Parts: sequence; structure tokens; C-alpha cells
Amino acid sequence: MKLLYWLLVFQSAILYSECALPKKTLEWWQTSLIYQIYPRSFKDSNGDGVGDIAGISQKLTYLKQLGVGAIWLSPIFTSPMVDFGYDISNYREIEPIFGTMEDFDIMLRKAHRKGLKVILDYVPNHTSDKHEWFQKSVKSIKPYTHYYIWKDAKYVKGKRHPPNNWISAFGKSAWEWNEERGQYYLHQFAVQQPDLNYRNPVVYEEMKNILIYWLDKGVDGFRLDAVNFIYEDKNYPDEPLSNKPNVRPEEYEYLNHIYSVNQEETYKVLQDWRAILDKYSKRGRERFMMSEAYADLDTVMKFYGTKENPAAHLPFNFLFIDTLKRSSNGTNVAQQIQSWYSKMPSYGWANWVIGNHDNSRPASRYGQYLIDGLHMIQLLLPGTPIVYNGDELGMEDTFIRWDQTVDPRALYAGPYRYLEFSRDICRTPFHWDDSENAGFTTGLNTWLPVNPGYWKVNVQEQSKIANRITHLQVFREIARLRKNIVFQKGDFHMNVIDEWILVFFRTFVDHSTFIVAVNFGSEIIITDLQKTRPSLPDTLKVVVPSVNSDYQIGQVISTNNIKLRPKAGIVMTTSEVDMEADDSTHPPGMIATTTTASPIKNTTETSNDGNDHED
Repeated sequence: MKLLYWLLVFQSAILYSECALPKKTLEWWQTSLIYQIYPRSFKDSNGDGVGDIAGISQKLTYLKQLGVGAIWLSPIFTSPMVDFGYDISNYREIEPIFGTMEDFDIMLRKAHRKGLKVILDYVPNHTSDKHEWFQKSVKSIKPYTHYYIWKDAKYVKGKRHPPNNWISAFGKSAWEWNEERGQYYLHQFAVQQPDLNYRNPVVYEEMKNILIYWLDKGVDGFRLDAVNFIYEDKNYPDEPLSNKPNVRPEEYEYLNHIYSVNQEETYKVLQDWRAILDKYSKRGRERFMMSEAYADLDTVMKFYGTKENPAAHLPFNFLFIDTLKRSSNGTNVAQQIQSWYSKMPSYGWANWVIGNHDNSRPASRYGQYLIDGLHMIQLLLPGTPIVYNGDELGMEDTFIRWDQTVDPRALYAGPYRYLEFSRDICRTPFHWDDSENAGFTTGLNTWLPVNPGYWKVNVQEQSKIANRITHLQVFREIARLRKNIVFQKGDFHMNVIDEWILVFFRTFVDHSTFIVAVNFGSEIIITDLQKTRPSLPDTLKVVVPSVNSDYQIGQVISTNNIKLRPKAGIVMTTSEVDMEADDSTHPPGMIATTTTASPIKNTTETSNDGNDHED
């Protein structure tokens, strides 16, 4: 055992990354924590079992205290809700399920008064088949005749077939026959989501004007959904087989999608939209755009545009979601971090995503005990963290029975394979307290079932616990720590120790050095950080420990004897922590980082309902 100990201590560290950040003034989207709200599941204000805009307004204080700088709302526009808002029938109106335009205006004003930016989810690739444009296009009414992609059938031995072999992202053919028009239309997602025709200049102008409409209303930016789908090869050839094993012919992965996504014209659209946003921008109020494209890294980097003609401020970074597994080690994580930095253009800015409304929750993918360490990495790396609502609590996936399933992607898969494709599992109602339906609604029913663990995994419970640290308390401390100038503008150095421990250092001239260490392994590992960085002092101070770390805030520990439990994480510093003078975002009753060895706890009685009592 003694030999093993010294092997661990003297294990040489592998240097993966070293970079310096620009020292210029940063924009709000570079310093903010962006928080994704899935409106149907965040807070229901009227008891109908579906979250709404008024519910979001009630919880703005919670978000501010959490350390959020901007909220991104999944679609709130008028929709038949086949794909729960991603099938839009009117881009300029609010879906009545979520409220009214007045509700939105009130929420926007309240958010801005609290210093919160508001980002809308914009769906540019397709509309609902209930949209007026599509209804008139079916009838070939000008100017809507060619608003969508219509193609004649292909006949083989007198039998009608789609124009090509393309498969929808939800499975089965991407083409649907319309009897009235006598043609097929393209739908790269659900049948009820026909693709727009961006080669039609009138459509191009329509979609640009929708952005302008919402900019005029005062929104701060947009998240662009599935942007890599908006153009297709104009010749519409068959796509080659992917030859991936165990994939059925009707599944999306059966083909190699070289003609239906990631076409060069796409980047020009984003550059045009960015130019519009830049015209609306001013110092401190830059209008912002982030793009969603599940693609290889080289392709994703194209969504930055060029230095002369920028596109998205942030192309979503899905490396943690796409490539990391429960069995991944520190080396795997470091490689993904390094791959983004090495590919990112010099004028780019990084972002980090570990969860969203389309994927299994990180607490389920990686395990409940690793969630704090993942948040330490996500929030304290150089770049912008984008956090999905509920992940700060360590919410897990909810089992959804087939008879409860509403996600069209899962329904397409059928009763025997629906769980492989279901997004319902991560979209269940937010947990505010331990009352009936987790405080999400006063009604009897919810649109999706509440996770059965809500009674202990909720805001109220994780805010008031005094004898142990909770995920929410840890998250708040990390988010607060992120406001330190060292994390805003400091340099970054990353190492891996003993294959399993990821360590990175954040430094800024004349300020304390911060060290983040996360053990991805299944055993306790003891390490000597001075072997990795000889300039470190003999002792370090704990700033934020994970719930399972066995450390306390303010505890002084030996630099050459850092013990990390399995899946534990810890943030340390070389001296006193110099936080921002303005601590208005810190929730009442939460202890800030101190110099005494005491756990995070409440010291005063405070409301834990998460409600906005200001107005």
C-alpha cells in the first residue's frame, strides 16, 4: 500500500493546455452564466399543470441569487405543441398556454430591472404545418407557393416514391406526400414541421424581419435551433449509407448526411443575422446569438464565422454531452477541453454545456456524486457556462411509461424502443419544494409526471440544510466565485494526474491562484500538487468543496497531501479570496467563502420558496 501511495504522489502530470485570455473589457455574455429555462416545466402560475411566463416572473429572484446573468427560454411562440414549441405557427405571438404578450413584456421588464438578460429560442429551419404560410403554400397561393421545399414524386413501376432516400431526424422518411398539392414536402424533423425554403428571397427576408421584431421589443439575443439544417444540396441527391452497426433502415443514423445538413450557405445566413444584431448593439447591451448544431468539431467551428464577418457569438459546445461517458477518466475530459481550445479561432470565445432539454440529465449520465465536480469544471473554465434548469439541484432523469410518453421522437420509435429516444425523461417539472407536485403547480396534474425524488431534491430542502452541504449550495458558491477577476480574465493551465484527476489552475497577475481538482475515478487518490506546480505554497485553502469531498470551506490543507474521494471535486486557493465588492446576488442566509473551517449553512431565517417577493 505504501508503494502505491508514493506511485500516486509522484505520478508525473501530463500538461494538456496552457492559454492566456484577452485582457480587454468583456461583454455581458462572456461574464454571465446562461441558464436555460424549459417553460413548460419551470413554474406553473395558474394551476393548469403547464409552466408559463408568469411563473418565470415569480422566480427571477431565485435565478438572480443563483448567480444567473441571462435566461434562455425554450420556444414560447404560438404552436400546436406537436414538438412542444419547436413547431411554430406564429413567430410574433405568444402561445396562450404560456400566457400573453403582456405577460412577456412584464417578465422582460422585471428581468432587466434585476440585471438579467433574456434570450429567446428561435427556430429558423421549419414551421408548424398549421402556420398560415404552409396552409397557403399547400394551395399554391402567391407569394407562399415556394415558401417550403416541394418536390415531385419519383415513380418506379407505377408506384409513387419520395424524391430521395433522406431520413428525418425523428426517424422514417423526411418526405411527406400532400394530396391537395400533389407533391412531397421536406420535413427534417416531425411530419408536422415542414422545412422552409431559404433559397426563396422572400422567405429569407421574412425570417430576418422576425428577428428585428423581437429586437425592437428589447430581447437581448437568440439561441438558433438546428441551424445546420436550414440549407440542403439544391440537387437533392440520395445520401450514402453510414454502415453503422445495429442501426435500422428507418433510423436517422442509417445514412451519412452529407447533403441535408451543414451546407456552406448556412454560414452566410448567420453572418447576415449577426450583422443585424450588431447594429442593435451598444456597450453593455450587446445583442447576442448562439447556434445549435450537433456536428463534428471542424464544422461547429465554422459557425463562429470569420473575424471580418462574424456569425454566432457562441456555437454550442456539445463535447461533454456527445463524447463523455460514466466511465470517462480525467484524461478523456482534458482531451475534450483541449480539443475545443485548439480548434477555436483566435477571435472566438468558449462555452461549456453538460445538460439540456434534449439529453439525459448529467446527474443520471455521470452519477449523482460527480455533478458538483462537473459544475466546477463547467463554470470555472475560461468561457461561458450554459446550465439547464434543475441541474443545479442534481435533478435526475424521470422514468416515463409508454402511456405517459408525449415526445414525438420517442413516439416515432414505438413502445419497445421509445426510452432510447425519449426526451421526456429530462423535461419533467422543476422541484421547488417537498409539497404536492414539488411546488411546481397548485393543480392536481402535471403535463409530465414529477420525479419521485422531489421530496428531497428541491430548492427549499437544499437551501435550508445546515448540517451538510447540498448541490444547490455548492452551485451558488461556484457561480459566485466565477465573478472573481481571476476567472473572468485569468490565464488557464490544465493537467491530468494519475489518469483520473483533472486539475486546472487559474491565475491573474497580483491575485490569488485558484486550483480546481476533480477525481473521475472510483478510488480515493492522494496527490502532491507541488509535483505538478512547484511554485505552489505548502498549504492551500478550500474555497468550495463538493458534497462528497470530506472538506469544508476555509479548511487549510497540505499541498503535498491532497486527498480526493471518488467522484469528488474541490476548489482551492493560495491565499485570501478577493470577491467582488457587490455581493447583491448572494442569497440571504448563505455563508460566503470564509477563512474558518465551517460547512456551508444558513445562519439566518430566510424564505426558501424561491418566489420573487419584490413586486
